[in-house]
Amino acid sequence: MPGERTVTVAEETKPYVIFRLGDEEFGMDVMNIKEITKITTITRVPHSADFIEGVINLRGSLATVINLRKRLGFKPKEIDADSRIIIAEFEDNPVGMLVDAATEVLRIPVSNIDIEATPEMVTTEISKKYLMGVGKVENRLIILLDLKQVLAEKEG
Repeated sequence: MPGERTVTVAEETKPYVIFRLGDEEFGMDVMNIKEITKITTITRVPHSADFIEGVINLRGSLATVINLRKRLGFKPKEIDADSRIIIAEFEDNPVGMLVDAATEVLRIPVSNIDIEATPEMVTTEISKKYLMGVGKVENRLIILLDLKQVLAEKEG
């Protein structure tokens, strides 16, 4: 009809911080992330779990740094110029997650997040308990991690 308006409803999206471990792309809900920082001096802590790199001084506070490659079962890799520490808040404490590279913040349509198909689709050896789903954006699959599960257990 003349003069009739079509109303488009914006699809609901959620922002995720996208980072790389090897050739895989991962995402974490941006609401859980405080900041992304370049590598600083990491002080080793004796007798800590294998995946804990140590602690860093984060503006006067200590933050534990975990190596996500080790935590998720990837082969170790040397820290390089692209390596980043993603700082999250966990149980009121800052926790850093060492990743190969933090690449972008990406809004993924909620309808493109597949939770059911995750275990069979994922080609990595990541335990299913760490996954929230797989986000599909254009020709990319982004493995969405459950931050609480990744940080919760002492041993992986």
